[in-house]
Amino acid sequence: MPHPTAAQLSYGSVTVVFSALAMLLLSGATSVVAVAVVCTAALALGLLVAVTLPKRTKAARTAGTATPSAAVRTRQALDGISAKVPPARSAERVEEHSLRR
Repeated sequence: MPHPTAAQLSYGSVTVVFSALAMLLLSGATSVVAVAVVCTAALALGLLVAVTLPKRTKAARTAGTATPSAAVRTRQALDGISAKVPPARSAERVEEHSLRR
């Protein structure tokens, strides 16, 4: 049996918590049996969400590696911008301050 992904675990858990809270508040359940039924329904709904969440296949994971990563694209963009920046002024002016008295 394949292991669930992190996304499946997190979506299923969040679904259980929020659906149980919503059903308990909307139903106004006070007896132990009613609370148990609501919690069982929330668990079933969370399991359904976790199981039906699509998994990334190996083909989808390897297909994404052909494109450059965001870091590579950012570096390429910065290299293009730095080529357009004029060179710095002379070192003598670096020590000067810009405030006039």
